[in-house]
Amino acid sequence: MADFYSSLGVSAEKGEVHAAIKKQDAGLFPGAFCKVIADPAGSDAHCSALHADGAGTKSALAYLYWKETGDITVFEDLAQDAVMMNIDDLACIGATDGFLLSNTIGRRAKNIPGEIISRIIDGYDKCIEMLKQQGVDVTLCGGETADVGDLTQTVIVDSTVFCRLEKKDVIDCDNVRAGDVIVGFASHGKAPFEARYNAGMGSNGLTAARHLLLSSVYRDKYPETYSPFSPKENVYCGKYLITDPLEGTDVNIGQAILSPTRPYAGLVKALFAELGRGACHGFIHCTGGGQTKCRKFGKKLHYIKDDLMEIPPLFRLLTDALGDLREAFMDFNMGHRLELFCSEADAERAISVAKNFGIDAKVIGRVEESIDKENHVTIRHAGETYTY
Repeated sequence: MADFYSSLGVSAEKGEVHAAIKKQDAGLFPGAFCKVIADPAGSDAHCSALHADGAGTKSALAYLYWKETGDITVFEDLAQDAVMMNIDDLACIGATDGFLLSNTIGRRAKNIPGEIISRIIDGYDKCIEMLKQQGVDVTLCGGETADVGDLTQTVIVDSTVFCRLEKKDVIDCDNVRAGDVIVGFASHGKAPFEARYNAGMGSNGLTAARHLLLSSVYRDKYPETYSPFSPKENVYCGKYLITDPLEGTDVNIGQAILSPTRPYAGLVKALFAELGRGACHGFIHCTGGGQTKCRKFGKKLHYIKDDLMEIPPLFRLLTDALGDLREAFMDFNMGHRLELFCSEADAERAISVAKNFGIDAKVIGRVEESIDKENHVTIRHAGETYTY
């Protein structure tokens, strides 16, 4: 898989990136999910965070889907992807309100007309309204749309989000401890605030998903959706058309992969209201690194995931195409994209809060002390054991 990713211009482990930032200051709470910095207003009681992320290569698939079906509304969901990949990360440090948002859109004007830009901006407005209904306040402060046709043949949708919170409210993953259980919150299904079934893809692993699943018929039709330097045998090497139905759901393959990133910030806020912040020892947003993301957080811990949610239909297709379940757990969220680490006594209340939100949840594992003092993840699924 690393070779496959590399051939498509993707660094699977981003080792060189981690090396580049190794010497940077880790912030006020080095164990927190996001870097926490001093309050720019100078308050000793407060801190802040500034986060940047985006929809990634999902935008190339949205372009392909639009060209094939004429459905321009898919670009609206890219805004939600770009917002939630920031806000849900920040929710993991305890921020659930007062977000300031700016967007950056880069396009090749020849392929991306103004109508698409309008749809993306509308998508930001719709996402902000949805979050408002969940008690999460976000202010859009403007942004930048740049014509960067030398960098992209389609469109790039990125966002930057700022938040401020009290230091006492920060959730620090260094508080995750042996004896905690792991509550997983589903990334798939249809929550009351979602327009259709969500296949759970989120905004990670899209390069793999697009090329592993979709047919080579798109290789020649849409060369603008991939790098000309990619080996042709690794480009759109799957067996599905974008409009083929996803078995077991009421959406097609394209809609499934393009499912907007499910928001969790409102749920996290509800969990704080029900459990109290002190009961939430840590949150992990299972983005880059998938089910092994937690390994980067906490100290001297062994994360054991031995009762995962049933793998949803889209991820079953991806696993079949990949041919390696061990790798799939590293590349995709595989059905839950948020984890809470708490006591066993608090887990059932957390699950009840989620189900009231329309989001499935369950205890998917536990935390033990690491024997060798390093962090490890063990996943047991379908009679197999995978260690990381």
